[in-house]
Amino acid sequence: MKIFTWNVNGLRAALGKGLTDWVQAQSPDVLCLQEVRAKREQIDGAALGELEAGFAHGTWNPGSRPGYSGVMTLAKQEPLEVHLEMGVPEFDLEGRLICTRHPAFLLYNIYFPNGGRDHSRVAYKLTFYERLLEICDDLHARGEEIILCGDFNTAHREIDLRNPKQNENNTGFLPEEREWIDRYLEHGFEDAYRSLYPDRVEYTWWTYRMNARARNVGWRLDYFLVSQGLMDRVRDVVVHDEVPGSDHCPVALLIDG
Repeated sequence: MKIFTWNVNGLRAALGKGLTDWVQAQSPDVLCLQEVRAKREQIDGAALGELEAGFAHGTWNPGSRPGYSGVMTLAKQEPLEVHLEMGVPEFDLEGRLICTRHPAFLLYNIYFPNGGRDHSRVAYKLTFYERLLEICDDLHARGEEIILCGDFNTAHREIDLRNPKQNENNTGFLPEEREWIDRYLEHGFEDAYRSLYPDRVEYTWWTYRMNARARNVGWRLDYFLVSQGLMDRVRDVVVHDEVPGSDHCPVALLIDG
């Protein structure tokens, strides 16, 4: 099974940059997109039809604020269940989550909040992490296996960004943000990529400024956190940093099941 996660930084823009051709070439079983920044009715019908053609089911959670946030999950096999809410209105209004149930696991497509350059949304971001972990703890206690994927908006370790020292006081690498990744790993999850490749340096996001992508001055912000009970099914995690079209690149999880 091949699951892709990709922050497309605007679905309408991505469709104009070859998204559909790329999706057709890769043929993912599940495609999780973040920061779609559009409602379904705002997308050209023909372009959307081509994108969805290879999938049996599509779920949108665009959020209430126009042109902001939003996630979308496309699946070749219709999920057994679909949920869009965390039970907290301030989070649910922003369209940050889709949970789909598949035979072997629950898959969460998530666009984690950004803390803001002025740190004005760091508290909001940390509370989002906390609430989601509470949900996952309850699911793990009931014997569920979980995959969390998406743009976590946090680089976990120094290896996960090009300039860690220069970014110690910037959101995305604040100690209190990084600690939440630690907590997830302490609560039954593994960072699938880092478990397979403990010393590999690859990034999934580059600022548009200063020619950062060409110089590979980036951050690893896009993750698959999987329940420890699923790790023996994980075959690979592939960072497709050669794919243009967004300030993020797509990441694939190859897993049995």
